[in-house]
Amino acid sequence: MGKRVVLLIGLITLMAFAPPKRKLKIFMAGDSTMAIKETKAYPETGWGMPFVYFWDSTVQVVNLAKNGRSTSSFRKEGLWDQIMKDCSVGDYVLIQFGHNDEVPTKKTYTTEAEFKNNLERFVTEVKAKGAQPVLITPVARRKFDAAGKIEGTHEVYSGIVRDVAAALKVPLIDLDRRAQELYQQLGAENSKLLFNHLQPGEHPNYPGGKADDTHFNELGARKIAELVLANIRNLLPGLAEHIIKPATKKL
Repeated sequence: MGKRVVLLIGLITLMAFAPPKRKLKIFMAGDSTMAIKETKAYPETGWGMPFVYFWDSTVQVVNLAKNGRSTSSFRKEGLWDQIMKDCSVGDYVLIQFGHNDEVPTKKTYTTEAEFKNNLERFVTEVKAKGAQPVLITPVARRKFDAAGKIEGTHEVYSGIVRDVAAALKVPLIDLDRRAQELYQQLGAENSKLLFNHLQPGEHPNYPGGKADDTHFNELGARKIAELVLANIRNLLPGLAEHIIKPATKKL
């Protein structure tokens, strides 16, 4: 009897000091539309900010997206290396670039060929770690023509993302098309409610006002995050199992 007690105490002790089970990690690599914003930028909000609240306690979201980054600058600055250092088997890496890659006047400009190569390299390296890459097209800007029809602004670079996803057989979340559909449903005027549109004097961070059709406010960020979540439910059932389930009321 005494030996059993000793063994039981020893087992309890081992369990008490055992390292906690590693959480599943979702890494986010991208630009300002996904990034965590500083207080001085509020109400500008990256969709990665509300995204963290969708997951249960077994998941850790690691958002390394930064303002102004392209596929090239994200790697050059060591941000991609951080993901490669920390991700492991069973993790997920959401990759969304294009906004800054596609603009020739920016220092972050990446040619079409370079953009394709960078995406392919990202995917290959994530797979080598035993993790799951997920490619995301650049999220649509708000642009309507005179007739009130939404216009695309990422046609070429979104197309490259789609092509790479198809060629390498990785999940694709087409935020360009899905967001365009959302803006069109709302219409030219109401869709402003998703973006960082402010009148002069409306917010102390933007005393002169703001009319930004690229970056979201809190509502817009949440709506875009919901689009991503809906795609995850369809594309990644294993990951979707970790989405917080609504609490059921007890009668």
